[in-house]
Amino acid sequence: MGVRARVGRGGREGLPAGAAVLMALLVISSCSPQGRPRPAPGLPPGEDARVTRVVDGDTIEVVLGGRKERVRLIGIDTPETKDPRRPVECFGKEAARRTAQLVGGEWVRLSFDVEVRDKYGRLLAYVYRLRDGLFLNLALVREGFALVYTVPPNLAHQEEFLQAQRRAREEGRGLWRSCR
Repeated sequence: MGVRARVGRGGREGLPAGAAVLMALLVISSCSPQGRPRPAPGLPPGEDARVTRVVDGDTIEVVLGGRKERVRLIGIDTPETKDPRRPVECFGKEAARRTAQLVGGEWVRLSFDVEVRDKYGRLLAYVYRLRDGLFLNLALVREGFALVYTVPPNLAHQEEFLQAQRRAREEGRGLWRSCR
């Protein structure tokens, strides 16, 4: 596992035997058997899943309960990169890259609103990085990689997203600086 401690009687020989055992237990207990980190405190209720692919800035694929699921982030929209009928939109590649940086390969908590699936069968979720609680949907708006896109009845974070968008626009972040 990579944790090494010299076990001795204390003093100059290394860590006391009890301290070495305690250190090893702490390292082992911080992860589940599947490598899942302990959830950050304060995460909302939901389902934990592993991100296996970032489709674009606002869509990811996860493994949830042994099944592969496509997840559309609620309340936001990023510029298109995958629509075969349209060219890649300004800042689309950057948004997809940022989503991959934030959650690619990570364990996440999927929190749901009123509607759980859209007309395409995708799960609709607010996505939180499990290890530290980063709220992906909000982070993308705050950093200027996404626009607010709310579809009733899924409105739980609408005001929070609108405030973040106003600030990103005022400060010229991301697409607000690059796409005019």
